[in-house]
Amino acid sequence: MATIYVRYKQVEALNAEESSVQCPNKWGLALGLLSSVGLCIVANFQKSTIIQIHVIGAALTFGAGAIYILLQIIISFRMQPHLHSKKIFWIRTGLGLWCAASILSMLVSSVITYRSLPGVNLATKLHWDPNETGYTSHLVSTISEWLISFSFLSFFLTYIRDFQKITLRAEVSLRQHTLFEEPGLNWGERTPILGGHL
Repeated sequence: MATIYVRYKQVEALNAEESSVQCPNKWGLALGLLSSVGLCIVANFQKSTIIQIHVIGAALTFGAGAIYILLQIIISFRMQPHLHSKKIFWIRTGLGLWCAASILSMLVSSVITYRSLPGVNLATKLHWDPNETGYTSHLVSTISEWLISFSFLSFFLTYIRDFQKITLRAEVSLRQHTLFEEPGLNWGERTPILGGHL
């Protein structure tokens, strides 16, 4: 969530006047945060306990996350060559295609798995025999899910160069020396929360 917010603020600061970048940037923030919430849901509701909530979380994570990546590719395209290099745009495009191919592979293999084992509760099935019907498509689906995750992580790694060009600073302003004093007294003491550069 922090990475998505910092990216949003960076793009907003660099393109304050351009609505062609600001609109996808705002949508990207909303979808990126929604994807992060979906990831929290997936982590807290395992597939074997509450399958419906887990699937909703996975759909939010992968669906909103894929659209977030698409919007960031559009933003990168509109910011190059004056704020971005063409190289970073093509790298992000390649990672977006990797993500899309993995999502397609996961969906197709999941449908094949469910159709090949009618009546079997696949949500509670934890152990698979390589000789079972549906094993190969289940394996492809699982690998595809991991590939989607790695494509997301790889996409966020493309922000490293961008984030090296900014400094984050948070500042705490102490208005009182104790918790018992009257409100409104300002002692003016300031202490940074985060030291150095992030």
